[in-house]
Amino acid sequence: MDTIVLKFGGSSVADNEKLKLVAQKITGLYEKKHNIVVVVSAQGKTTDKLIEDAKELSEKPNNRELDVLLSSGEQISSSKLSLLLNKMGYPSISLTGWQAGIYTNNTNQNAIIKCINTGRIREELEDGKIVIIAGFQGINENMDITTLGRGGSDTTAVAISASLGAKNCYIFSDVDGVYTTDPNRLPQAKKLSALSYEEMLEISSEGAKVLHNRCVEIGEKFKVPIITKSTFNNKPGTVISDIIEENTIKSIVKKEVSRLSIIGNGMTRNFNNLKLILDIIEENKLDMLEFHVTESKVSITFKDKIADDILEKIHEKLV
Repeated sequence: MDTIVLKFGGSSVADNEKLKLVAQKITGLYEKKHNIVVVVSAQGKTTDKLIEDAKELSEKPNNRELDVLLSSGEQISSSKLSLLLNKMGYPSISLTGWQAGIYTNNTNQNAIIKCINTGRIREELEDGKIVIIAGFQGINENMDITTLGRGGSDTTAVAISASLGAKNCYIFSDVDGVYTTDPNRLPQAKKLSALSYEEMLEISSEGAKVLHNRCVEIGEKFKVPIITKSTFNNKPGTVISDIIEENTIKSIVKKEVSRLSIIGNGMTRNFNNLKLILDIIEENKLDMLEFHVTESKVSITFKDKIADDILEKIHEKLV
């Protein structure tokens, strides 16, 4: 029986009504005879609120105790979801990061996963249960709770997928995939059906918030296909995998600082695209400070902050 891993972000589990939507997605896949492992984030802005609470009590909270506090958000999500699934008649169990065998180094708030002992997870799957794991957390050699930092639940999900040899790792959020640029900024943005790990790493490093780069690095290392989808619709998502021979522009990312990045495999070989970019810069009399080209990215730093209409012009020409 295939094992698949599903990760649901904070917006997906924000309240009880959204938890019911999540449960429907999980049970639909469970009924197709898959082993299901679910990783959840804390509900909504819970982690931010916990940090605020800690700083009200101490200007410099003790790092160990802060990790104990922050890990509680994901535990609430996982236990609530398990309560709901069991009520619906689907056997499930919630596990904390340490119960799931996630061992990390000793760094607080930004721990690195060293290994995962999947024994408990496999036992529960063999019993026919849906296994729900609190993301973002593990345990160190001192048996202390650690947390994984920004994007930690994504990292948990892909690392568990690699350890279990899962068929796919689905990352569910409030967006239905990766777009050629920010759709909130440019309505003409197009959703991408597929990306290579390298391209996704470049997009993540430029500030796009669909996936954190740590989870993509793990996916690439262990060849775990990562599929980004929306919790709130059934549209096809974006598949991140080991594709390498597709030399097209995939994404254009504009940072609030004066930098623009154009991402896609084969950038150094596509002189036509480089010329189009330079033509737009010249036509609009933009002052460049740096123009850097790698195999998968063109990064341009300008003297001044650039307007969104430049983003639109480059997107129109290249995408």
